[in-house]
Parts: sequence; structure tokens; C-alpha cells
Amino acid sequence: MPAVVSDSCTGCESCVSACPVEAISMVDGAAVVNADDCVDCGACVGECPVDAITME
Repeated sequence: MPAVVSDSCTGCESCVSACPVEAISMVDGAAVVNADDCVDCGACVGECPVDAITME
């Protein structure tokens, strides 16, 4: 299942650089995961300092 970003995202962009397939972009100061590009690796989950990302 693709990653899901909650409202607690602070916009730090740590997940953007952690994503090996560039499936995460920043929109209006928050991370957004493109579900079609996400490969379910979970790399972004471990990089988020506020635990805003979970695997759906």
C-alpha cells in the first residue's frame, strides 16, 4: 500500500530526498505521495521526524 501523509507534516522535506523513486513532492508546504509512483518501500516513514507518514 502507498504511503500516506497526515496533517502533522511540517514540510521539512526529509521524505522527499529519502524516496528512491521520487514519488513524493511538496504541495503548499506539505508532502504529497503520488500513489502511482510509490513502490511501498517505506524509506520515507523512517525519515519523517514527526511520524507524519504511514503505510496505508
